[in-house]
Amino acid sequence: MAERSSIFDMIGPVMIGPSSSHTAGVVRIARAALKVLGGIPDEAIITFYNSFARTYEGHGSDKAIVAGLLNYKTDDIRIKKAFELAEEAGLKYTFKSVGSAGTYHPNTIKLHLTKGENKVEVIGESLGGGVINISKVNGFTANITAASHTLIITAKDTKGSIAFISNIISNDAANIATMSVSRKGKNDIACLAIEMDTGLKTITLEYLKSLDWVMDVIYIPDIDM
Repeated sequence: MAERSSIFDMIGPVMIGPSSSHTAGVVRIARAALKVLGGIPDEAIITFYNSFARTYEGHGSDKAIVAGLLNYKTDDIRIKKAFELAEEAGLKYTFKSVGSAGTYHPNTIKLHLTKGENKVEVIGESLGGGVINISKVNGFTANITAASHTLIITAKDTKGSIAFISNIISNDAANIATMSVSRKGKNDIACLAIEMDTGLKTITLEYLKSLDWVMDVIYIPDIDM
């Protein structure tokens, strides 16, 4: 079992103004993106925006994001060695920064992740206190915290599909806490991001995946598990 410690002790011997926005929140954004991808990426392009763009090195956000992509939790002492461990794991990563992006939250990170032929884009915001918002997944609006049981469904924009999926979830005795619906256009591709109070059975997830109008189903039980 990995040793545990406070997140504020992990980034290195010198860290300027540590905060949960720059450390714990960053780790959790990466872990959420990892769940969307379905595993540790082969390659990651990491873009820090606004405040993050100016502070990510000094505040240790660079190590925190790489650690999260290695599936480390916020209290894992290996965070301070994230760069070396990423090299051992074969994770290639590139940092970029955009200092002024008015349409983004001050603490925003965009992740382009690749694993084999699978590619995803996730945009996350660190809101403070370790709380995050995953604002977009593969170009679709999501606005999920990933702290609850989360279901992300990409499907054809079929009449009655939202009610149908809601009914399936209800039949599994799961209560919907939040739902965000985004689509490319009428009768085009749509994305449902659903947060629930409880999880779904495997048979329910498999049924959703089997529907001919459903293109992809991503289930995130809890990024802190």
